[in-house]
Amino acid sequence: MLAGVVSELMQKGIARESEGAVAVFSDRSLPVKEDPFLVLEKGGDSKDAPFLIQKSDGAHLYGTTDLATIKYRVENFGVQRCLYVTDARQQQHFNQLFATVRRWGLKVELEHVWFGTILGPDKTPIKTREGKPIKLKALLDEAEQRALAIIQEKRPELPLEQQKEVARVVGLGALKYADQAQNRNLDYVFDWDKMLAFDGNTAPYLINAYVRTRSLLRKAGAADPALPLTLEHEVELELARKLLAYGDVLPTVCQEYRPHLLCSYLYETAALFHRFFEHCPVLRAETDGLKNSRLALSQLCGDVLKSGLWHLGIETVEEM
Repeated sequence: MLAGVVSELMQKGIARESEGAVAVFSDRSLPVKEDPFLVLEKGGDSKDAPFLIQKSDGAHLYGTTDLATIKYRVENFGVQRCLYVTDARQQQHFNQLFATVRRWGLKVELEHVWFGTILGPDKTPIKTREGKPIKLKALLDEAEQRALAIIQEKRPELPLEQQKEVARVVGLGALKYADQAQNRNLDYVFDWDKMLAFDGNTAPYLINAYVRTRSLLRKAGAADPALPLTLEHEVELELARKLLAYGDVLPTVCQEYRPHLLCSYLYETAALFHRFFEHCPVLRAETDGLKNSRLALSQLCGDVLKSGLWHLGIETVEEM
C-alpha cells in the first residue's frame, strides 16, 4: 500500500516532491505556533519542518507505514478511533501524522497518549548496572523476588506456595501501580523500596486495605443488605461519600487517559477505610444494627478497591 499512499497524497496536493524526496508541507492554514509542519525561529521567522513519506532513493518511512495502516484500519475494520501510546519524544511525529490524515479526509479520531521517562536514582533513564536497558522479564522476576522476601519476613507462618502467590500479586501489582500512579506526562524515579512499601500510595497498601475488609467478613459473615446503613461517625460519612464518588472518577480517567486519578482515588479510599477501622469498631459495635451497617460499609469499600485495582490490571488476594 505504501507507493499507493504516496501517489494519492501527491495527486491530492497534500504531499509534493522536494529535492528528490516526497514530503507533506504546511498549507499555512494554522497559526505558526500550532502548525506541526513549521518551526518557529528566533526573531519570529519560521521554517519548514516537512513530514517525509518517501526518501530520494524511493524508500518509505515510519510516516508512510503509519498512514497506510490508518487507511487500512478505516477501510477494512471500520475503525473510528485510534490511541497511540508512546513516550513524549514522538509528539512531533504524531502531530504531523494526524494533521496529514485530517487533510487526507479519512474519518477517524486519532489521539496521542504520551508519557514521560522512567528514571534511575541518578535521574537518567533507568538502566542495568552494565548500562543496558532493563529487560521486562528480569524486572518482573525481581519484583516477585523482592515481594517474596517481604512476605516471608511479615508472614513466615504461611505455607510457601501461598507466600509465593501473595508475592506474585503484590510484586507485579506494585510495579503496575507505581507506573500508573504518576501523572503520565511527567518523568519519575524508579524506587523499589517506595513501590513495595505497605504504607503510602502503593499497591501493597491498597491490597492490604482490601484484605482487611475481607478479614472482617470472614469473621462476622456478610452484611444483611435488607437492613439500612447507619452513618453516625464523621469518618463513616466521609467513607460513604468517597465510595459514591467512584462512579464519577472512572469516566474522567477514561476520557483523559490518566490512570493516576484512579490511583489517587483508591489511595484516599483506602486511607479513609483505615481511619474508619480505627475509629469505628465493627465486630464490637454497640448494637447489631450498627455492626451490620459497618460490615456493609466495609464490604462496599472492599468491592470498590478490588474493582478499581482490576481496572489498573492489578489482582488482589483474600489473605496476606
